[in-house]
Amino acid sequence: MMMGAGGWELGVRVTVCALGIALSVYAYHVETSRESDAAYIALCDINPSISCSKVFTSRWGRGFGLVENVLGAQSLLNQPNSVFGVLFYGLQIALGFAGSVAAAVTLLGTSLLSIAGSLYLAYILFYVLEDFCVICITTYILNFILLLLNVRRLRRLTTQTRKKKNKRKKH
Repeated sequence: MMMGAGGWELGVRVTVCALGIALSVYAYHVETSRESDAAYIALCDINPSISCSKVFTSRWGRGFGLVENVLGAQSLLNQPNSVFGVLFYGLQIALGFAGSVAAAVTLLGTSLLSIAGSLYLAYILFYVLEDFCVICITTYILNFILLLLNVRRLRRLTTQTRKKKNKRKKH
């Protein structure tokens, strides 16, 4: 576990990821509820142009709208995006407890991938579906916060590593 300068960062990371997991689980619930009951109305379905269930049940709500075209509808990877969200946030928490540069690089790499996915899905949300999804926008913000945390963590760890190497050279 990271202490000192990184202690607050771990607290923020766990909080952000817990919220991300909760939103992902809720998104999964909305999608599966809507698929089994077309009359289901989610709390985040405010009006026809502010509707999370419209987004989650669209072709882009599963496998990012890409997996089915490449690997087929029956592919194991053609899961609701919310499943990938739970995995992503779980990984961010798990690696958040590792203090290594390798873990920090992995955190940053997966974070950059999440930002690319967020930008892609935001484009789909606003310009293709012409919708506003409160859950989606919130996860995009959480992903951006994690990106900032991961950049800061990698900088801090690489600076510490450099300082240790320079200290050893002097002795």
